[in-house]
Amino acid sequence: MSKDLKEKAQSASQDLGFSSIQEAIRVLLTKFAKKELSLKVTEEVEEVTRLSKVAEKRYKKAIDDIKAGRNIYRPKNKEEFFKMLRS
Repeated sequence: MSKDLKEKAQSASQDLGFSSIQEAIRVLLTKFAKKELSLKVTEEVEEVTRLSKVAEKRYKKAIDDIKAGRNIYRPKNKEEFFKMLRS
């Protein structure tokens, strides 16, 4: 097994909640043995939306302001919060 394949498999098994690749393989083989597993090969395509340079700059400035505590208003209570949302 290549190092790259092993690292990707470790990461994927952890993402699925397994403590190790060995545990994932044990569960898979158990399901195969009990004929509880059917394999379907699917391909998912995720579209990536990119921001324009202007939008990137605007959002970067907003994030920098938030981190620095600038241009931020915190409502005093929930009524004020909802009033701000509706305006």
